[in-house]
Amino acid sequence: MRMQNSIGLVTAAASGMGRAGAVRFAKEGAAVAIVDIDAKGVEDAVEAIKAAGGKAIGITGDLTDDRFSKEIVAETVRTFGGLDFVWAHAGHPGPSALEGMDMALFDLAVDLNLRSMTLTTGAALPEMRKRGKGSILYTSSTSGVRGSPHSPIYSAMKFGVIGFARSLAKRVAHENIRSNVICPGGVDTPMLRTFLARPDDKKKSAVPMNDLLEDRARRSPMGRTCQPEEIANAALFLLSDEASYVSGAVLVVDGAMVA
Repeated sequence: MRMQNSIGLVTAAASGMGRAGAVRFAKEGAAVAIVDIDAKGVEDAVEAIKAAGGKAIGITGDLTDDRFSKEIVAETVRTFGGLDFVWAHAGHPGPSALEGMDMALFDLAVDLNLRSMTLTTGAALPEMRKRGKGSILYTSSTSGVRGSPHSPIYSAMKFGVIGFARSLAKRVAHENIRSNVICPGGVDTPMLRTFLARPDDKKKSAVPMNDLLEDRARRSPMGRTCQPEEIANAALFLLSDEASYVSGAVLVVDGAMVA
């Protein structure tokens, strides 16, 4: 097993890519804390892992709460005895509009894309030092490696994720702690649907969702939409010891969309 006896946490793990990753890590021998605001989704994910013979706990709460963003580390350590990896996966699309922007949505995007992961990282590093090593993975986006005309706020946040993760990689490399970034393209998750039909984008919100999804799949060079499990497989590599000399990397998983 590729993560045997390792301990970690995954944020935004009640559905989509986060859940797929948590399930994958547990199958590979990891004990996983599943973090999300969706209590039912957290419960279902934990039950699925335990039913398959894996180890998991659920931690339900709001990552816009600074205290909670740090407490998830302490809860994981209290339950399992340490911390080896973190996948800081939580994010938010933010507003599409610039003129007349809803600043509450802007602030939410900052909190979930940048602030929360920074606080969780600060809490995780001392625990990883105790173990003599660690691996942290951050979720950016293809919008973090090229500008997005439809989502400039989201793009700015995701460029920031990459800058943070690469700087951290240099800062803690001598401590055998690694920091990497995964950049998904469009993935078949609830967030993709939020992206495709934002309420503040009148043109998109008027188009049937199935039409938006089909158009997105057609525009992929592979002619289909990525599945959450495909992101989970890439995350597994970056978090595992198989990537022991990989740090500061930005892995784009988008079916050649931005190639």
